[in-house]
Amino acid sequence: MGKRIVIYTTPWCRDCKATKRFLDERGIPYEEIDIEQHPEAAEIVMKLNDGMRRVPTLDVEGTIVSGDRFDAARFEKDLRDSGAL
Repeated sequence: MGKRIVIYTTPWCRDCKATKRFLDERGIPYEEIDIEQHPEAAEIVMKLNDGMRRVPTLDVEGTIVSGDRFDAARFEKDLRDSGAL
């Protein structure tokens, strides 16, 4: 079984939708947190991204993976490197 993935998103983010679709198509479970609904999560995202509200941001048990400017091949490599795949 893969590692636990928490994905920080917003409803309007195209890269967030592409990232979730990528994970869903592969049956990879994740917990989604909308940073617009949870201001404390927005603070976490900013700490993880040098003060930027960059979404999607994925926390794979402490390893941070960015899904912004979504590229499936790069994203898959990043997930493999983090141990999520």
